[in-house]
Amino acid sequence: MSQSKTKSVHKIFIAAPIDKVWQQLTKTDGLQAQFFNARLDTPGLEQGAAIRMRTGKNGKYTSVVGEVLEFDPPFIYSHSFKFTSLDDPYCKVTYKLKEVDGGTEFTLINEDMPVATKTAKYMEQGVPFILNTLKGVVEHGKPPFKYQLMLFMIGALSFTVPSKCKSEHWPL
Repeated sequence: MSQSKTKSVHKIFIAAPIDKVWQQLTKTDGLQAQFFNARLDTPGLEQGAAIRMRTGKNGKYTSVVGEVLEFDPPFIYSHSFKFTSLDDPYCKVTYKLKEVDGGTEFTLINEDMPVATKTAKYMEQGVPFILNTLKGVVEHGKPPFKYQLMLFMIGALSFTVPSKCKSEHWPL
């Protein structure tokens, strides 16, 4: 496996106040459509805190694990990132928010993705979904229609999630 790492930067304009975008990004009391209907589980969002993205009924599965690396509301939230279904190493995700005329500039940065891994592939494939779903939820209260269909299909196929992703294997 290559030791090379990759970085990608993606931006989108969201026509909403920065606090509204931040609230959706960091909410822990419900599903986050932009993160494939996962629920953010953490003892508290602060540097060094563990995070888990739980899916399925009652959070039966954990799709992503990590640790908060930087937390500066409402401007920066960064965490380490690992898919529980893969054996690839951790990488880093950073969300930067900036107030701009008429709304918020939202930047998603993926770093340290090992080249030619499924993690790198999945992270890049997920970016349009994350950005456009976040924009839709914040601006209109729901994702764009094609992403609603994807969320439905993800939920319908939850029985295919590997048993190694069960939340009992990924405690906080």
